[in-house]
Formats: sequence, C-alpha cells, structure tokens
Amino acid sequence: MQHFKKWPSGIPKSVDFPDQSLIDNLYASVQKTPDRTAMIFYGAEFTYAELLHDIERLSGYLQSTLMLKTGEPVLLYLQNSPQFIISYYGILHAGGVVVPVNPMSRHAEVAYLQADTDARILMAGGEVFEHAMPLLLAGKLEQILVTNYAERVDPAYDLKLPASLVYREEDKIQALGCTLWSNAIQSARPQPPVKRTAHDLAIIPYSSGTTGQPKGCMHSHASTMATAVGGVLWHQFEEHSISLVTLPLFHVTGMQGAMNGPIYAGGTMVIMARWDREVAAELIKRYQITRWRSISTMAIDMVNDPKLMSYDLSSLKAIGGGGAAMPAPVAHKLKEMTGLDYLEGYGLSETMAATHLNPPQEPRAQCLGIPVFDVKSCVWSPESGEILAPNEIGEILMAGPQVFLGYWRRPEDTEAAFVTLDGTRYFRSGDIGYMDEDGFFYMVDRLKRMINVSGFKVWPAEIEAMMHAHPDIAEACVIGSTHPRKGEAVKAIIVPTDPASPPKADEIITWCKSIMAAYKCPKLIEYMDHLPKSGSGKVMWRALTDAENAQNKQG
Repeated sequence: MQHFKKWPSGIPKSVDFPDQSLIDNLYASVQKTPDRTAMIFYGAEFTYAELLHDIERLSGYLQSTLMLKTGEPVLLYLQNSPQFIISYYGILHAGGVVVPVNPMSRHAEVAYLQADTDARILMAGGEVFEHAMPLLLAGKLEQILVTNYAERVDPAYDLKLPASLVYREEDKIQALGCTLWSNAIQSARPQPPVKRTAHDLAIIPYSSGTTGQPKGCMHSHASTMATAVGGVLWHQFEEHSISLVTLPLFHVTGMQGAMNGPIYAGGTMVIMARWDREVAAELIKRYQITRWRSISTMAIDMVNDPKLMSYDLSSLKAIGGGGAAMPAPVAHKLKEMTGLDYLEGYGLSETMAATHLNPPQEPRAQCLGIPVFDVKSCVWSPESGEILAPNEIGEILMAGPQVFLGYWRRPEDTEAAFVTLDGTRYFRSGDIGYMDEDGFFYMVDRLKRMINVSGFKVWPAEIEAMMHAHPDIAEACVIGSTHPRKGEAVKAIIVPTDPASPPKADEIITWCKSIMAAYKCPKLIEYMDHLPKSGSGKVMWRALTDAENAQNKQG
C-alpha cells in the first residue's frame, strides 16, 4: 500500500487491540497508578482512585435504584467536566449504553433523541436540565439526574470561570422532581461492574445524514477502543502525558483523543468546560501540558491573541486536531511558537474519530493524512462503481476496526451506507476527495449536503424542518455562506407566509436560538418570493449555494 512508504517510524502497521471493555481500561489504569492525578478541573484535582470511587457509586445507583438494564441507552447531557467523565464511565460500568447529547442542544433536539432511543434516564448539567423537563413531566423520562459543576471546582481558584459553573438552586431542582447527581453518588453503595465484552454496544453518538434526521451510530467497546488506543500509539503518548481537554467530550474526537485515550494511557486530563484562549494558555504553562487536541478555530483564536508571544507553551509535545482544515498561516505561526507541526486528521461519528492521520515525522498541511492501523481506504466513483487511481476525484471509502456496527434502528440506512468492492465492505463517507501517489488523502468537497461551522456539522434539512414550525415562514432553504473565521455560516432563505409583512430577521434568529443549538442557528436571513425548484418539485438548494458563493467572491 502506498501509504506505508510514509508510515511513522517505530509504530506497528497492524495492532491487536485489547479484547476488553472501556471499563477494563479504567481498572487497569487505577491498578497501575491509583494515586496519579486523573483530572484537574479549575484548580481541583482528582486521582484515579477517587475517579473510580465515584464511578462505582454512580453505577450502584443506576443498578440498584434506577434498575438500569444491560444494554439500555442513557442520555448524557453535560459539558466538559469531571461529572461528564464519571457519568460516562458510570453508565458503562452499570452495563448501560452512553448516548452523548450536545450541551448546546435545546428541547426539540433532546426530545428527538429521547424518542429515538426510548431512554428512561437523562443526566444533565444545571444550566440545561430545564430543556429536558417537559419530557419528565410528560412521563417520557423517568428520572433526570442534575449536576452542579461548581461542586468539583476549587472555590479559591484564581482564573476566570465559565458562567455555566455558577452554583444552581438545588432546592428548585429537587422541587421539580429531579435528583441531584451528587446525592445519587452519596446515597448509593458501590456495585461491581456489569460484565460486557468488547463486542457489546457501548456508545451511540448521533450523526445526521442527507435526510436531515439525526441517526444514532452504534459503536461497540471494540470499535471505540480502536481509535482510543490507536491514537495513543500513533501519537506515542509519554508515560506521564498531560492533556488539555478543550474539545467537547460529547463529540467523538474529544471523547477519544481527550478522554478515552488518556484514561487508557493513565494520563492526566486538565479539563475546560468552555473555550477561553487566555485560560488555555495559562493552563498549558501552569500544568506543563504536553498534549492538546483541538479544532482549527481554537488554534486560530489562540494565535490571534495579541498576548500570544508572552505565553509559555514550551511544555507542549504534540498539537493537532480536525473538524476543518488548518489554514497554512496559522499552522506556520503555531510552529514558530511551539516548534511543533499541527497534525491534522480525519474521521466521522460513524468511525468513532480518526481513520486517517498525518504521520508525526512528516505531516502535510490541509491534508487528511494516511489510513491508520488496519484501515483500508480508497476513492471510488459512485457512478461507475470503480476504485479510482491516484489524484482522481471521487467519494472516500474506508473499512477498519473503528467502523460502526450500523445506524440505531435504521437497517435500510445502514445498508445504504456501505458498498462492497473487491471483497471488502467499505463505509461510504459521503466526502469527496482524492488520494495522491504517496497514499495521502485530501478533501475536495462534500457529497452530502452539509455546512461546516467551526468544525460542527450542520445539516440543512434538519434546520429547515424546525424553521417550518414558525407561523410566518412558508418555506425555508438553508445553505452555507463563507465565513472568514468559522469557515461557513448558516444562511436561511425564507419565503414569508405574508410577503407584504415578512417577519424581521432578528426575530427569526432569536426564535431559532430558542429551539436549537446556537451553532445551528441561521446568522444570515434572506427573503424570496419563491424558492427555485426542479421539475420534480425539489428545492434547488445547490443553485442557491452557487449563487451565494458567486456573490461572496464578488464581495
């Protein structure tokens, strides 16, 4: 295979990943270094032994009080925090399946996930639990465990805290019928872990498809292990690695590179609930951070800080990420500051993070990288059904140990997501790109109709479906518009119900913010008398996108 010519030195080309569960990883690290600091959260430090202590008690509450069934989905609706990690591993310890929920989601989005999974139990942060309350009142949820992030912060901490860490009124939370997360842990007796094999279902992160309806990506402990352990091996984690956790842990890249990987390696996680470039720079200096996985927008924000030259980033040994291509000038500035290349990678929710990574000794800018351990990847033509030669543009396919089991309760979508070529069953990424002569992959376009906002995937059909609930909107078409910092911004083209009295743009935007995550909300509104449609009656969104791109180029 071409990419073996550029394979990192000292790293095996094939790996027999541990035939065990993520909980087994945790116990191994606790047994090896029980007193090592596992988590640091705004000044408060927790050892591996303390981490396991809380996980076993939360598991006890789930097993004995809530009678969690083996393989039952549990919604996890939290920001980056010790509580997220304890809850994640507590659900797995009790034999449950983690369903991560974006903490920026609002009621309609949470309601969809609950209905799709039939989840009885939801764990939420104090700043978002009210968006799930209607589900509890309607009897769709049996229990909401609400956490107060402030309980895990050093009260004497000297750096700026995010607003979400402000103490919440616990009496109000209990009066509404919710259970305090901390009370659940304190009242429960620890239970042994429910035995799960590597091939059992573990995580269901949600990804959207061309229909716009989010789909659950079923991952086993084994497929999750492949990218968690693979990342540790590829990036050669040092024995005392210290990772800065700025990527959201509900997302597969953060979940793997900033939580599951470091726990497998027995490293330390310095956790930030929200991104703040000045706090991040201070944490790197204060705790001698060695590893920082991010998205390009965080790195761009960091290098645009006028005080960057005063920051001591010398402890860093590895930086990198994905989500969107890293602009060359920013990568160059980062290298000047740290002496390190920003290592880009490529993966999807369906592959539980990276299937392609740049080799650390010879990375390429704005490149997806090469296929990692035991991954087969190629570019094919959906029209001809043939695998394409180097430098020919088509759809990127991949097969490997991290590929998901299929879409939750969607066998037809699962079948459509795969194609068999030369005896190998490949997952269809939906991304358009090419492979060069050395086996490096590059992105060109997207087959699926997707908008990339600061690395977050936004699916227009999902937004349109929600916008059509507004009484003053007759039709809506959502497209991407070029944005200098975020890559793309969401733009909604609206046909008003009453053309003589259209709703105000700022009112539409405010309404959208009340029902959907902020990154999904349209930032631009345009009005039309009618949307262009094909002969079959379908909205010609591509023509609208092309017109927007042409206008942006002229501007």
